[in-house]
Amino acid sequence: MLQATNITFSVGPKRLIEDISVSFAPGKLHLIIGPNGAGKSTLIKVLARLLRPQNGAVAYEGVDVRDAREVDLAKHRAVLSQAIEVAFPLTVREVVMMGRYPHFGGRPGPGDEIIVDKVMSHFDVTEFSARDYQTLSGGERQRVNFARVLAQLWRDGNEDRSNGSPAPTCRYLFLDEPLTFLDIRHQIDFMKKVRDFSNQLDVVTVGVVHDLNLAARFADHIVLLHRGRFVAGGSPAEVLTVDLIRDAFGVKSSFVATQRPGLHLIFE
Repeated sequence: MLQATNITFSVGPKRLIEDISVSFAPGKLHLIIGPNGAGKSTLIKVLARLLRPQNGAVAYEGVDVRDAREVDLAKHRAVLSQAIEVAFPLTVREVVMMGRYPHFGGRPGPGDEIIVDKVMSHFDVTEFSARDYQTLSGGERQRVNFARVLAQLWRDGNEDRSNGSPAPTCRYLFLDEPLTFLDIRHQIDFMKKVRDFSNQLDVVTVGVVHDLNLAARFADHIVLLHRGRFVAGGSPAEVLTVDLIRDAFGVKSSFVATQRPGLHLIFE
């Protein structure tokens, strides 16, 4: 379980998010939506401890993340950002192996190599294995980076507990606008794979998306932000209403029936 309580984060006099309290249960896909400037990326960075709030607290399984060592946190929390820059000429396989760095010292072991093989196959990037990462398209890079992120969180039952402290029960995956650069086919494929991974009972997944129809189709739980504040949280049917969409996004919407269960929105 991830619990955020009374989170406020400011840059100078400007409050980017203010007094937000929200919780995210494992085994579900949680998506944060809102217009530009609503505070979505700021909130997810605070949840992932990439930013430290001026007020409030974030707890993983009841433990304040301010107390976690970065080396321990890296084994259980992974973040996929909007754009990943690699300054050195690394192969695709080397980039994916970066996800395993928190789990070994010196050189990767056979288990790390197996995990990298599995996640590269899962995201259809095995054919790029020996290519220079910098020669890939934006969409190809994004697929490689999701393979890297899943490699970081992959569990084989042999986690390192040599420091004597119990490993957290849950793994935490944060996705900050992960669909950037992906075409529609890969967007849907990506969301299906995220949904499958998120269904595991020891995984907490929180993402930011702009496409409300993708949120409606794939999310178990949606959080709506507006002007840095929490507006609504709940199932897609509870959050994606005509009134809330109008008030937050400033557009009129309606719903159309589809063969698939759930919502489909059109905008006027």
